[in-house]
Amino acid sequence: MKQSLRVYNTLSRSREDFKPIDKQVVGMYVCGPTVYGDAHLGHAKSYVSFDLIYRYLKHVFPKVKYVQNITDVGHLTDDADEGDDKIAKQSRLEQVDPMAVVEKYMFNYFRDMDALNVLRADIYPRPSGHIPEQIEVIQSLIEKGYAYEVNGSVYFDVSKYDTTFDYGKLSGRSIEELMEGSANRTLNAQSEKRNSIDFALWKKADATHLMQWNSPWGKGYPGWHIECSVMSQKYLGNNFDIHGGGLENAFPHHECEIAQAEAHTNQPFANYWLHNNMVTINGQKMGKSLGNGIFCHELFSGDNHQLSRAYSPMTVRFFILQSHYRSTLDFSNEALEAASKGFLRLQKGLERLDSIDVSSKSSIELDEFENSLYQAMNDDFNSPIVIAKLFDGLKMVAELESGKSMMSDEDLNRLKNIYTTFFYDILGLKTEESTGNSNELTDELMELIIEFRTAAKIQKDYATADKIRDKLKSLNIEIKDQKEGASWSFES
Repeated sequence: MKQSLRVYNTLSRSREDFKPIDKQVVGMYVCGPTVYGDAHLGHAKSYVSFDLIYRYLKHVFPKVKYVQNITDVGHLTDDADEGDDKIAKQSRLEQVDPMAVVEKYMFNYFRDMDALNVLRADIYPRPSGHIPEQIEVIQSLIEKGYAYEVNGSVYFDVSKYDTTFDYGKLSGRSIEELMEGSANRTLNAQSEKRNSIDFALWKKADATHLMQWNSPWGKGYPGWHIECSVMSQKYLGNNFDIHGGGLENAFPHHECEIAQAEAHTNQPFANYWLHNNMVTINGQKMGKSLGNGIFCHELFSGDNHQLSRAYSPMTVRFFILQSHYRSTLDFSNEALEAASKGFLRLQKGLERLDSIDVSSKSSIELDEFENSLYQAMNDDFNSPIVIAKLFDGLKMVAELESGKSMMSDEDLNRLKNIYTTFFYDILGLKTEESTGNSNELTDELMELIIEFRTAAKIQKDYATADKIRDKLKSLNIEIKDQKEGASWSFES
């Protein structure tokens, strides 16, 4: 690593030097999906983002222990303490057992993440497999006075916790603000709670509830928040390095995780909190209720009315990586078309680099190029800058092909290694063969033509370069020369 890694920590609201507890093993927990439906573009944004982070940590440190849960019980439809269990609800809709729902959509989740080349985590714990551990922690919280039982349900006492700790330190919300905001809420279980902002650790189950377990408080099931606290600490220890997830889960989910964990152990929970931002579609928030969600398998097949065509998994991954993980990702067909062309151009550049065979005195300095890539990744995993730098580096490839620049075998191998490391290992991209789709074939042909024109310009054969441009213009294809390289578009 050329410079120290700095990350944006939601807990401190600032960039910090990343200092792992154990330099030999970095511990990272990321909130995984609730598997009651197929993965959508928002899931892709989240898990590609954390795959980038995971890959870079693996590149920098000797070992990373990555834990990502699969929620199979306890996540209610209002994301808090009310409503139906999302998986139980889906099981009734599909008329199958809840665990059949879990298995079906968990399989589909891994299918789609594998297509996006998302590396598997080391451990995928499920709440249903950790009921005893959750009961044990809940009992501890009751004994310490941070939780109380009412009619077979157990709630966390936020006010009691806040007298010693700081509830709201992750989200920046004060307990007074939260109390005021919830004063007018009318929830079914509200009367059971001592305060409106208390949250469920264990929920009593009636006879119709399909997923329930025995507990000291009667038959029931765990709350959504306690699951992640218990499973992350079981596999990473009471205090670990990184906790990640979607920004929409910072409150209440992650805030509640911190409260439970720190009340139980009386020590810090996760040191660094990393959150990825959301996906919008043409500037509007993406969501099932708005009818504008796009599943991953629809992106790959084109089977959605919002898609102009199918897009390959690597095009989707490249599209996501062009946006910083903490930035909003806005979907549009135009943006995906641009990503398709950009990915193809970079892939072809790597193929051209691999075919170059030169042996002469080196005249290209590689240190600055390599350092710029590490500097971008060390600046809170800035993948858009890395991609821009890799495009800049293609100018070196063109100069080597044209003979304008020279490079020794040693430096050529180093340049190839730099591209291999960042394109494949860190960005997690992989080369794709053309599927024969007419749009993809057009992209490939145009990128090849642009390469010929670029080579002509490097050799100062401007007559040929202008002839290519003018011939394309007669076919209603416009070539635009930009700082990052030439692009093309059909003229309307």
